[in-house]
Order: sequence, then C-alpha cells, then structure tokens
Amino acid sequence: MFQKGLCVVASMLLAGSALIAKESLTVYTALESDQVKPYLESFQKAQPDIDVKIVRDSTGVITAKLLAEKANPQADVVWGTAATSLVLLEQNDMLHPYAPTSLEKIDAKYRDSKNPPMWVGNDIWGSAICFNEVEAKKQNLPLPTSWEDLTKPIYKGKIVMPNPASSGTGFLDVTAWLKIFGEKKGWEYMDKLHENIGQYTHSGSKPCKMAAAGEFLIGISFEYRAAKSKKEGAPIAIVYPKEGLGWDLEATAIVKGSKNLETAKKFVNWATGEEASKLYAQNFAVVAYKGLSQNIEHIPANYESMLVENDFAWSAKNREAILKEWSKRYESKSEPKK
Repeated sequence: MFQKGLCVVASMLLAGSALIAKESLTVYTALESDQVKPYLESFQKAQPDIDVKIVRDSTGVITAKLLAEKANPQADVVWGTAATSLVLLEQNDMLHPYAPTSLEKIDAKYRDSKNPPMWVGNDIWGSAICFNEVEAKKQNLPLPTSWEDLTKPIYKGKIVMPNPASSGTGFLDVTAWLKIFGEKKGWEYMDKLHENIGQYTHSGSKPCKMAAAGEFLIGISFEYRAAKSKKEGAPIAIVYPKEGLGWDLEATAIVKGSKNLETAKKFVNWATGEEASKLYAQNFAVVAYKGLSQNIEHIPANYESMLVENDFAWSAKNREAILKEWSKRYESKSEPKK
C-alpha cells in the first residue's frame, strides 16, 4: 500500500513537472481573425507541447503596441504583420535576426535581404475595391475601373476605406497612391477622394463587409476579404484598379529580448515553412514560399503583375510623416476608436 502511494505521488510529481516544463509563447499578429484558428491548429499539431498566446489586432495597433513596449518587450514573435511595420521595428533595433529552416525556399524578393534576415515574408495582400452591384443598379451608378474613377462626384459619400494609422491595408493604399501619382499629386488625389469618403474605418476588412451589406456602395479593402465575401454570396463586383495595386507582405519575425528565444525559433520555422505556406496559399494568390502559389477564385491569375513597385524601407522611414499629414487632412471622417 505504501509502495502504491509512492507511485501515485511520483506520478503526480512527474505530471506537475511536465506542466511546468511546457513551453509558452506570446505571438502578436494582424492576421484576419478567421485565419488565425486554422493556422494555429496546424502549429499545435506540429508542436503540441507549446502553449501559444495570441494577441490579435489591426496592423497599426499592433505596430504601436510593439513600439510602446520597446523597453520591456511582451511579445516573443510578430506573425502575419506588415513587412513595412517589421522594417520600422528593425530600424528601431527591435528584432532578433534568425534564418528559419526553410529560408532557401523563400523567394528572395519577399524577405529581408540581410543574412541572417530580420524578417521573412509569408504572403502578399493588396488593394481591391468591393462594389455593391445591387445598390449600384438601384442608384444607376457605373462600375469604377480605376483609382481616378473614385474621385467622380457621382460617388460622393458612397465610399468607405481604412484609416492608414490603424490599418495596414489603409497604409498600403496611401503609399501606393504616393508612388502611382507622385507625392504632390498623390495628396491632391487623396484630397479629391476625401470628398467622396463617407467614413474611414479602423479595419482593412470592414469596408468590404460594409459594401457587401449595402451600407456603402464602395469599400476600398483587400483581395482576400473581397474574394471571400464574393465566394460567400455577397452581391459585389471586385475591382482591381488599372493604375496598379498597393500591397504589403504578411511577414514574421522574432522580437529582440524574447525570453523564449528557442521556442520562438520553432514557431518561426513553422510559420515560414511548407505546411503553413500551403495554408496561406488557400487564402492568398501569392505566397513567399517558392512553388506554392495557386489560383484563387475571384482573384486574377496575373494578380502579381498588377502590384505597384514597393519600397518597404521608404514606407517605414516615412510612416510617421505620412500618417501625420494624412490625419491633419482627413481624420475628421474617421470612425470613433473603440
């Protein structure tokens, strides 16, 4: 009996040790909420002994949170967040360099060029316009085909787009317009567009959802949300403006000062690896892992060729000035913050 009791106690101690020894990780992400769960399920199958705490918000909020925590980092990994934001963190000496196990499989143009890299891309997301065809028919309004079309007086008050200070989608749009039209004409374009904006949201998905629901005729959003909404039956046409599409990379990096560095490396190995990239490829037409990109319903096969020239370093360096100017001009129509 005494011996049996010792066995029970020993078993409890071993179980307790196993619980204590279980690895944990805090991951900040700007991935869409409906993507996080299936992605994370894949990771948990690969690494069942790692507890992952996800902190999810819009790109701007995640970026601001990380900058505010610079002196005392709370995150171990930044996952699925704009490369522009990660370059900004890099410029602030906030990332830990790491070459994940699948690095050679990642297209060189979709990762940091340093060796080892500070960040590695997962997939591309870019501009798309959601246009409610039912409302358009009621109002006898034509389908826009270009960014310039959105400045026509017939669309006054009928457009919603993301606030670039809180939304990575909003920021990639603004930087794309500054590249497409040039800086002076880019701001002039946004002045004219502002006349037609009904509201700026704090989410990149929300404008498409609002257009799909008929709350607004036009939602400036991104291709994943547009394609998903249309596939689910939303009465929208998807417009890929002929001047070109703004875009950014969902990318992954280790936060400098992580107290769980070896565990963070395991997560980054998975997040940039083949298994995770196959999941990204179900949602995005262009993934960073070579050979895994595939056609997505409602996204053109030549989508990658529509992307404007991008300079992550320029966008990161000028982010604060761009957002300050944008807020000064247009913040009055932004939805209230929660």
